[in-house]
Amino acid sequence: MQAIHFDADPKLLLFIQQKLDKLDTFYDRITSGEVFLKLDKSDNAKLHTKLLEVKLYVPGGTMFVREQGTTFEEATDLAVDTLKMQVKKFKDKRTNSKAPKLIGEVDEEAVAVVAEETEE
Repeated sequence: MQAIHFDADPKLLLFIQQKLDKLDTFYDRITSGEVFLKLDKSDNAKLHTKLLEVKLYVPGGTMFVREQGTTFEEATDLAVDTLKMQVKKFKDKRTNSKAPKLIGEVDEEAVAVVAEETEE
């Protein structure tokens, strides 16, 4: 985890680490990740918007999310929710593309069409 241009509190870093560790329950092949914490400075606002970027590495690809919030905790929650969806979608694609078709599996619509053609 890298805090850009400021020192992050150890409690914040621990919070982010614990939240991201929960992604392992959805897909256990996550190899590593990078987290960047930034303060988005706007000229007209006294408060800085907190920006969190997370990049996860998995075999065969990477996942990236960038979220902002009024606090880093809020941005972390948003990022984890987005990453959950991305991880689930990635896992489904990987398992569906590798799943072999069963030999005994028959498409009922195709059978009905063939049956209709042979009756004529």
